[in-house]
Amino acid sequence: MIELKIDQSKVIDKNELIGLCPFHALFSDETGNLSINDLCKLCKLCLKFSNGAIELVEERKPEHDFSSWKNLAVYLECQNGTIHPIGWELVGKAKELAKQLNQRVCGVLIGMDLATQIAEAGKYGLDDLVVYEAEELRHFRIEPYTAAWQDFIINRKPNIILMGATNLGRSLAPRLAACFSTGLTADCTVLHVESNGALVQIRPAFGGNIMAQIKTPSTRPQMATVRYKVMQAAIPDAVTLPDMEFRTLAKEQLVSAITILRIQSKPPVRDISDAEVIIAIGRGVKSREDLKLIQQLADRLQATLAFSRPMIEAGWADARQQIGLSGRTVKPKLLITLGISGSVQFVAGMSGSEYTIAVNTDAQAPIFQVAHLGLVGDLSEFVVELLTILDHKAGV
Repeated sequence: MIELKIDQSKVIDKNELIGLCPFHALFSDETGNLSINDLCKLCKLCLKFSNGAIELVEERKPEHDFSSWKNLAVYLECQNGTIHPIGWELVGKAKELAKQLNQRVCGVLIGMDLATQIAEAGKYGLDDLVVYEAEELRHFRIEPYTAAWQDFIINRKPNIILMGATNLGRSLAPRLAACFSTGLTADCTVLHVESNGALVQIRPAFGGNIMAQIKTPSTRPQMATVRYKVMQAAIPDAVTLPDMEFRTLAKEQLVSAITILRIQSKPPVRDISDAEVIIAIGRGVKSREDLKLIQQLADRLQATLAFSRPMIEAGWADARQQIGLSGRTVKPKLLITLGISGSVQFVAGMSGSEYTIAVNTDAQAPIFQVAHLGLVGDLSEFVVELLTILDHKAGV
């Protein structure tokens, strides 16, 4: 930190210096000494006329020793008896980062009756697997799950922790970061590491208009949550099993103020994040009749309908069908966008698509910059023509 220091013994004309400062940062304090307030802009004008009474001093921050914090930890979140697929995406990214740092990757499992999940985790090339298994951990409750992670961090001292940006992860990660007074970056889209072990966490900011690069320079562990379908998932081809550790918590650590009375499953809803073929609809679709026509095309292609944010706000569909920063991130094999201009926010949620076809009447629409095939024209004509071609090929 750079600041100005005053040597009172060298001050010749206090009032002259006070009048010299254009920001009124110099003043005479209650003791009659020359002082500097928070209005100082470090313009350095006073340095030229103080005859050495005012000096610029750089105060170096103390260096932090993080040598005892090593390796990467990934939360393998269990939902309804299975590991959420985002866990394997995090494992894939963690293995990539660990290779650069020459460190290990540790998976963390929390729950009850985890034999199946343990066997599954053993296929993904983890170096270590730490398991917390207790009846009190069968269902997610914030206090005991936080206690399990606190025990893990104190025992293992991981340099980096990655969690999924799921409902559970978004509840657990902030509480855990607060417990260790460390930083947490949510909804990261890019992660990379520096040679000193620093994690560079990149995420959209200011509505997606910039990509912020965030670091945690003064504390450990470094924590980030990552959206589903953003990273490349690890492939289950491991030939060596991870080193296993089963840890137990004291009874008082498993106590929660939350009492679970019953579990009621929601009706299954097809998540657009898992869809392999998606037709995305934007403001170019003007009528419900057009939507019926598009639904016919979706049925023929076995595609899932998705929408841009303006269409969700207009009440055309459920928010779970929205693609973008404030919606879902998708990575289909085929994405067809109809009447979507291609805002930064929308593109951030679909840039991982294998093949994108864009239809828009505006030849200058930004969506054409990311589409593999762009068609300038009326979307209704496109849908009708494509249905005709599909009918012809099917011999209808």
